[in-house]
This record gives sequence, structure tokens and C-alpha cells, in this order.
Amino acid sequence: MQIKSMPENERPQEKLLFAGPGALSNAELLALIIRTGTDKLSALQLAEEVISAVSEDAGGLASADVRELMNIRGIGAAKACSVAASVELSKRLLSGCVAERAAGPATAHDVYELLCKDMMSEKRELFVSLHLNTKMQIESKHIVSIGCLDSAPVHPREVFRPAVRSGAAAVIVAHNHPSGDPEPSKEDKAVTERLLKASSVMGIKLLDHIIIGHGRYVSLREAGLIP
Repeated sequence: MQIKSMPENERPQEKLLFAGPGALSNAELLALIIRTGTDKLSALQLAEEVISAVSEDAGGLASADVRELMNIRGIGAAKACSVAASVELSKRLLSGCVAERAAGPATAHDVYELLCKDMMSEKRELFVSLHLNTKMQIESKHIVSIGCLDSAPVHPREVFRPAVRSGAAAVIVAHNHPSGDPEPSKEDKAVTERLLKASSVMGIKLLDHIIIGHGRYVSLREAGLIP
């Protein structure tokens, strides 16, 4: 059944106008983003197909690649780009709101809340640094490196050069483990030691190194590996 053939109070757009976006299912929200269906599927049915196609992945729609979306029958470049852009916008808005709430000195949990949505859905290892002011508040985020499934190359200069340019008083580094297990590896500990040495030379404090897994995290400062 095409959406225009549905009862008016069941159509996604009319439902949103009447009850707000919170009243819509994920498929209905996605149908409004992709706008049109195919000869055989309505926009709502196509949205359900998309959600079903990406549901096997740990990150679901949040981690679906544009090319991956385009492999779904009925999803061309325009629809795939619209979906990817909407997902990215929601991530950025969420990160911005979290950053605004963290008005005091940044904690490991603040960092986890800020980064978890992006990092838990990331299939590759992503290493980022957060730049802090003299009040230990997060002011900006910098992507240091994007690696493969189990590693991301990190050099101290790539962490501290942007921090020097931004006038940061301290940095917090963080990366994800796509496996979902946030326990630090030997390489994680070795990277932290190198960053601590560089931190001492640069005069920019390394406040913490946080590893993010699926639904949990490990703070190397809390673990006693960073003084």
C-alpha cells in the first residue's frame, strides 16, 4: 500500500504533525527522510527494508556506509546520502548537547557520553584527542587517526601539535575497540607511556586515556596508569 492510500492519521507526515516526532516508529521517521518508495514498495516499506538490512550490524543504521546503503534495492545515491547526512547530523547535535552540559571539569564519564554514540558504531579504530582549557573543560575535539579493525597508528606529535595550536592546557585522548571489549592492550599502555613523556616535554598535561567499548569504557587514569 502506498502511503497516500493509507488512512490519513496513519501516514508518517500527518502523524508527526499531529503528535510530534516522538510518536513515530524508526521506520516511519526513515520513510520521511527517504521520501519516496519504488514501484513495488511504499516509502514506509522501503524504510523497513533498509532497517532490516542493516540490523545485523552492531551499529545498525548509525554505522551503515553510504555504499552499503546503495546496495539495498530501491536506495540510490540521493536516498543513501540523505540517510547518511541525517544520521551524521543527529550525532553532531547529540555531541554538541553533551558538550554544553559538561560545564565543570571533564570527567571520564563525560568523555564517554560525548564520544560513545560515534565510537560504538564505528567499525574501525578511531583515535581522538579532546582539548581542554585551564578549567579542565572540553573546548574542541580533534581526530588523530583512523585505523583498521584492531589498531590506529598514533604518534605523539599528531596529538600535541593541534593542542599547541589551539592553546590547550591539557588533553584527554580516547579511542574505541571495535571488538567491544575496552580492556587496554599492551599497545594501548605503550602509547599512553609515549604520550605521557611527550606531555612532560610539551608542558601540556595528559589528563586521561579512555578506551570505549560496547556500553562501557576504561579510564587509564582511574586504572592508575596515568598519574
